[in-house]
Amino acid sequence: MIKQQLHIALVEDEVNIAENYRDALQRIGYRVSIFHNRLDALTAFALVLPDMAIIDVGLQDEYEGGFELCRTLRQLSETLPIIFLTARNSELDEISALRLGADDYLTKDVSIHQVLARVAALFRRIQALKKPLSSDEQVLNRGSLRINVERIETYWQDQTVMLTLTEFWIVHTLAKYPGQVKNRDQLMDAAHVVLDNNTITTHIKRIRKKFSYIDAEFNAIKTAYGMGYRWVIE
Repeated sequence: MIKQQLHIALVEDEVNIAENYRDALQRIGYRVSIFHNRLDALTAFALVLPDMAIIDVGLQDEYEGGFELCRTLRQLSETLPIIFLTARNSELDEISALRLGADDYLTKDVSIHQVLARVAALFRRIQALKKPLSSDEQVLNRGSLRINVERIETYWQDQTVMLTLTEFWIVHTLAKYPGQVKNRDQLMDAAHVVLDNNTITTHIKRIRKKFSYIDAEFNAIKTAYGMGYRWVIE
C-alpha cells in the first residue's frame, strides 16, 4: 500500500490541536480528515471507513464520546486500527479504551514524533499481514483453534473469533508454539506495540472473553505467574 493513499480520520474537538496533528501527519504523506464530534465522524464512517482512526476520549459535550465512537467502529470493523490520543492519563481510561478494542492509547503530553512513530508502527503491522506467506504459514491449526494469517481470521470450534489486530498477533504468537511461555516483551514484539504489563493483562482478559463467548469452557491461555502466558492444547 502506498503511504500517500492511507487515510487517517482524526476525531478531535479542539480545533488548533486537530490542525497541528493533521499538519504533522500530512507532512509525512498521510491523507487526514478532521471531525470535531462523534456524530459527524459517524456520518462519514457510514459511507466509507478510513484506514485508521485517531480519537480523543472527550468530544465536545460528550465526556466519553470517543469511547462510544470506538465501540461503534468495532461493530463496523474488528480490524480497523484505532488509536486514542487524549489528555486523560488515568489508568482506568486506558483500560477502558483497550477493553473497547483500541490498538493503542497515547496521551497528549507525548511528543508529536512519538505519535507519528506509533501511527507508522501500526500501519507496518497491517502491511506485515499482507506479505505473501508460504502455504504452511498461511493457516495455523491448534486443536479447536484455526488461524488464517493471510486473511487475519481466527476460528474456535469453526466459529469466527472477532479479534483486533493487537489481539490477533498475541493469539498467533501464543498458539504458534504451544506450551512455551511468552513474556510481555515477546508479546509486544509480536504485536509491534509498546505496552505495559497492565495493558497486556487487559488484552489477555479481552481475548479470553471473546473465546468464552463461543466456548464457555475455553481455557487454552494459561497464566505463568511472574513470567507470562502459554497456549495449551487439551
